[in-house]
Amino acid sequence: MTTAAELRRALADSTTADGSMTDPAWRAAIETVPREVFLGDAFFRMNHGERGTVWEPVRRTDLDEADWLRLVYTNDTWVTQVDGVSATDASGPLYGTPTSSSTLPSLVVRMLEAAGIRDGERILEVGTGTGYSTAVLCHRLGEKNVVSIEYDPALAALAADRIHAAGYHPVLVTGDGLDGYEDEAETEYDRLLATCAVRTIPRSWIWQTRIGGTITCTLGGWMEAHGTVSLTVAEDGSAEGRFTGETISYMLARPHQRPPRSGFYRHPGQARTTAVDPGVLQDWTGRFVAQLAAPSAELMGVRGSVALVDVATGSQAWTEADGDGWTVHQHGPLKLWDQVEGAITAWRDAGAPDQSRFGMTVTADHIQTVWIGSSDGPAWRLPA
Repeated sequence: MTTAAELRRALADSTTADGSMTDPAWRAAIETVPREVFLGDAFFRMNHGERGTVWEPVRRTDLDEADWLRLVYTNDTWVTQVDGVSATDASGPLYGTPTSSSTLPSLVVRMLEAAGIRDGERILEVGTGTGYSTAVLCHRLGEKNVVSIEYDPALAALAADRIHAAGYHPVLVTGDGLDGYEDEAETEYDRLLATCAVRTIPRSWIWQTRIGGTITCTLGGWMEAHGTVSLTVAEDGSAEGRFTGETISYMLARPHQRPPRSGFYRHPGQARTTAVDPGVLQDWTGRFVAQLAAPSAELMGVRGSVALVDVATGSQAWTEADGDGWTVHQHGPLKLWDQVEGAITAWRDAGAPDQSRFGMTVTADHIQTVWIGSSDGPAWRLPA
């Protein structure tokens, strides 16, 4: 039987081969940290049911140990909680939204490398999750240099048990990671790293990161578009940086998730033709640009077209094929498609660059903008 240690080495080999991992120190961590400890005895596997995506629990007791370990060390994300129900507690398949997962190891490493972490630095990790990435950080930096905060008390307790079982004892905190964490001994971190997505950068993150330190996180939103950015904190309390271009996505921090919405009805509204093919919203950067333009809108697919619904005002826009082109219908106080069309046009006029050409500025008075090329290029302000 192939041992867990051999599977860890194979995982490290594949993660290095695909370019996700270049730093030997992270390779040593991936070869050492036992992922099976952090998955426990069950996780969910995605399938398709009559009402959409269904999450089926996969239990360790139902598999040979060799098969279980092969799944554990597959470079894949395994969902561990759906709508607050853990895979261990699930009595059967569930419909719902994932609320915690063990992220695929290559993505964990890509995020760590994007943060540019160096030996001896003090790290605040926002989003402990299963605790796997926390343990990887501990292996590289030493447990005394790692602080990790988790919003969900049940997840925090379980992660603490598993991190300790793996032999690491960092500072573990249960609370809202958007507030960061200030202890009595030291309040500034060299690096802040978020393993959840945020719609905007919390002010506390900038206050708690030292001058010249960095904040690395995924900027997300209600269209489920993402961009990974690394910001450097300046002496005046501002921060600026560029997007990495990495196609990394994380679950939104729970306080940043969209509020409940009633059912969608396609209102005929005001119709016009549009020169923007709605298929551009399937492009990684195209959808991100659309989200910047309409940050409080949710994106849905509706019978072969796309629909935007503004969560705050109920405004909507939906498209339908019209011969060789497209017609858009808009209803409500916000002209959502006008906003998206203008942003997509500005992006295309700039050469339709990928996210590596994008940057972000947070001013000292906490106005946040995302821009293309330079801060005086096309720009969009994030919600307050």
